[in-house]
Amino acid sequence: MGTPPDGKVSAWVDHNAFPVGGAGSYTDAVSEHGGAAESTRDKILSAAIALTEADGWAALTMGGVAGRAGVSRQTVYNEFGNRDQLGEAMVLTELAGFMGAVGTAFDEHPDDLVAAIRAAAFGVLDAARNQPVLQAVVSASQGAETELLPLLTTQAGEIMVIAKTGIRERTAAYALDMDQRSRDAALDTVVRLVFSHLMRPGGDPADAADDIAWVASRMLTLA
Repeated sequence: MGTPPDGKVSAWVDHNAFPVGGAGSYTDAVSEHGGAAESTRDKILSAAIALTEADGWAALTMGGVAGRAGVSRQTVYNEFGNRDQLGEAMVLTELAGFMGAVGTAFDEHPDDLVAAIRAAAFGVLDAARNQPVLQAVVSASQGAETELLPLLTTQAGEIMVIAKTGIRERTAAYALDMDQRSRDAALDTVVRLVFSHLMRPGGDPADAADDIAWVASRMLTLA
C-alpha cells in the first residue's frame, strides 16, 4: 500500500483528492504511486507495522525497522524522514484500508444511502479490531504511552480531511433534498461518529453501525 510522497499527510491530501473505489479512485491512486520506490516504502511499512504489532510502538526503532525490512537504516530515513513521519504513514496506510471498505459498502448499496453508511461503518469498525497500529492508538487513549495518539486525536485534522473527502465524493450521486452546507454538516457528523467509535470501541461493531445509521437517517433528507 502506498503512502504520502514525503511521509506527510498534508502532501497526500493536496495531491490525492479522489473518490474511493473504481478507476481513478483512492485505492487506484494509492496502488499506482511510486513505482520501484513504492516497493521499498511498502517493505518498510510492512516491517514497521509487524514490529508494532509484536512489540508496540514505544519499542519501535528506525534501525529495527531497517533490519526487519532488509534495507539500510539510511534508506528508512530517506523514505520517511523520521520516526514521527513513519508513524503518520503507518496510520495513513491503515486508513487507506478502511477507505477501501467504505468504497465496497457504497458500491453494494448504490440506491440506499443509509444502508451504505451502515455497511461502511460496520466495515471500518469490524476491520479496526485487527489493525495493529490503530490498536496501539486505542491503547494509548486508554492510558498507555504512545506518540501515535495525537495522529487520531489532537492532530487528526488532515486525516479527517481524507475521510470526509472520500465520503463526500461517494455520496454525491445520492439525491438528497438539502443544501450543500447541510449535507456536508450531516456527513461530517457521521465521519466524526465513526472516528469516535474507533477511538473508544465498545460492544459489537454491528450495533455501533446500526446506531450510526440511525443518526444518519435522521439527518439526511432523501429527495
